[in-house]
Amino acid sequence: MHYLDAAATAPLRSAARNAMLKVLEGAPANASSVHTPGQLAKDVLRQARQQVATGLGARDAEVVFTSGGTEANNLLLKGVALAAPRGKHIVTSVVEHSSVRQTCAFLSKFAGFEITEIAVDAYGRVDEAAALAAIRDDTTLVSIGLANGEIGTVQSLERIGQAAQASGAVMHTDAVQAAAALPVDFGTGSWPGSFVDAMSVASHKFGGPQGAGALLLRSGIPLEPLIHGGGQESGQRSGTENIAALAGFGAAVATLMPQAGTRAQSLMTQRDTLVSRVLQEVPGAQLTGHPTERVPNHASFVVEGVSGESLLVDLDVAGIAASSGSACSAGKKDPSDVLLAMGYSPDLAVTALRFTFADPLEESAFQQLMDRVLQALASHTAPVR
Repeated sequence: MHYLDAAATAPLRSAARNAMLKVLEGAPANASSVHTPGQLAKDVLRQARQQVATGLGARDAEVVFTSGGTEANNLLLKGVALAAPRGKHIVTSVVEHSSVRQTCAFLSKFAGFEITEIAVDAYGRVDEAAALAAIRDDTTLVSIGLANGEIGTVQSLERIGQAAQASGAVMHTDAVQAAAALPVDFGTGSWPGSFVDAMSVASHKFGGPQGAGALLLRSGIPLEPLIHGGGQESGQRSGTENIAALAGFGAAVATLMPQAGTRAQSLMTQRDTLVSRVLQEVPGAQLTGHPTERVPNHASFVVEGVSGESLLVDLDVAGIAASSGSACSAGKKDPSDVLLAMGYSPDLAVTALRFTFADPLEESAFQQLMDRVLQALASHTAPVR
C-alpha cells in the first residue's frame, strides 16, 4: 500500500515508537509524584518538552502540551478570549479548520464575541487588505492558519501579524498542517515567529502518536485554562500527562526538524512531478490551491465529471491511500466549505482529491507510484464534454 494521506496522519516514525516503548516497558509513573519513578517520568516529560521547543524554535516554557491540534486551538481561542479580553472581536478566515471556526462560533453564541471571517481568492489565499482593515481597537484575537490542509495553500501572514501585534491583539496561527512539512520556527526573529504570538501543532503530523500536541505561547499572554484540576503544564492545562505519547511526540520532532529544509525541497520536486502528470494525463483535472505557495508534500485536485468517493475506492483497490480533504470531515458527503469559499461549484467541489506524502520516496518507488496513480485515475475519467 502506498500511503499518501500524511496530511491526515503521518505514519509513526521508528524513533517515536522506540521512545514510547521505552516508557511503556519501564512501567511509567506519574510525573507529579516525588518518588524516584515519578522523577524519572518527569525527566522524560522535560526531555520531550525540550525536543519540541528546540525543533520548533521555542523556549521550553512556551510549550503547553495538549491532546492534539484541536485542543490547542480551543485552548488558545477560548483561553485568551476569556482571560483578559480588550474587546469582544475576533478576526479569522473562511477557510480555517473546523476546530477554529466552531470555537469562534461558540464564543459568539455563549460569550458575545463578534466574529469577522475574511474571504479568500480562487487560490485560497486570505484577502490581506480585508484582514488589515478588519483589525480594530476592540480586536482581542486574530487567528489565521499558516497552511490549509485541504488545498495546501500557505498564507502570507507577516503584515497581518504585525498589524495585529501593533494593535495589541494576540496573533495566533494554526500551524498543524505546516509545521511538519516546512522549516517552521517560533523564534521571535524567525519565520513565522516574528509575527505570531501563539502557534498550534499536532504530534501525528510529524510521525508521532495521535492524541498529543502542543500550543506554543509567548510568555505574558493571559490564558484561562480549559481544563482545571491539578495545575499541570504550569497551570495552563491540568491532567496527568500522557508520558509515553509525549515522548514519541518529542522524538518525532527531534528526528524531523533538523532536516526540514532539505526534506521540503525533495518533497516539492516529487509533488510538482505528480501535479504535472495529473494535469497533463487526467481529463478534467484541476489543481486546487496555489500552484507554488503551498505545502511541499501536498497535491490536491478536483476532477470534473467523476465521483470523488468512488475514485478513492478505486485508488484504495489499486494500493493507494489518498483522501478527499480534511480527515476531520470524513464521512460527510457535503461539498467542502473551503472549495465553495474559493468559488468552486458544489458539483465540482465533491470531486476533491488529495495526495500528501509523508516523506520523499526513492526514485524507483516514486515512479512506480506515479504509474499506479495515473492508471487508477485514467480508468475512472473520460474526456471532458
